[in-house]
Amino acid sequence: MRVVSLVPSLTEAVAATLPGLLVGATDYCTHPADLDVPRVGGSKYPDLDRILALHPDVVLMNVEENQRSDAEAIEAAGVRVRLTYPRTVDQALDELADLLRELGSSREPGWLAQARTAWAAVGSTTPPRGVVVPVWRRPWIVAGGDTFTSDVLRRLGLRNLYTEAADRYPRPTLDDLRAAAPDLVVLPDEPYPFSPTDGPEAFPGIPCALVSGRHLTWYGPSLAEAPRLLAAQLARPAAESAD
Repeated sequence: MRVVSLVPSLTEAVAATLPGLLVGATDYCTHPADLDVPRVGGSKYPDLDRILALHPDVVLMNVEENQRSDAEAIEAAGVRVRLTYPRTVDQALDELADLLRELGSSREPGWLAQARTAWAAVGSTTPPRGVVVPVWRRPWIVAGGDTFTSDVLRRLGLRNLYTEAADRYPRPTLDDLRAAAPDLVVLPDEPYPFSPTDGPEAFPGIPCALVSGRHLTWYGPSLAEAPRLLAAQLARPAAESAD
């Protein structure tokens, strides 16, 4: 089988489980680091001609990360599109198992079994802290409810203050974010590369936690270590700017 993946987390999952199937991936598929396959552009704007030239049997896509028009064009060319759309940790684990089985895996890979065990052990007995989770700035965009990211944080004992927002990815102003009075601002390093000098300064007086975007937003092998790593990062708020 020849597989092209337009979803970085699925690229990592397939490469770790079924080496040799991948014949193409996006420019943003950074894991595994030694993946040596042709690149086909970005998730939002892939080069469809380049994808089809690889003669894939299936193209892996995600409802949230990729565009419907690209999926329709690939299918119109006679290539099967396999969509994923997990909004919770449990859905992600099950969708990964189903996908890998369809691609030829005879049993559940070890990393997926480890991820199930790791997340089953997660639990918090303390009152949840209210958080906001910017995923972009200029303009500010935050993770809302019914998102994988929001469920990851819920499982770790945090309450997304934008869970009830009408949009899955609201676009509040910075004043709105500050007025929400979060106990903690969660700043992942992707898709926007928040850093100690880019992000925390916007929230004076509010603790900010810099976390791994791959562990917060990807559903793949990173799920096995995500609970432990994220819990540690969330417990160490970054230095904030002075009031």
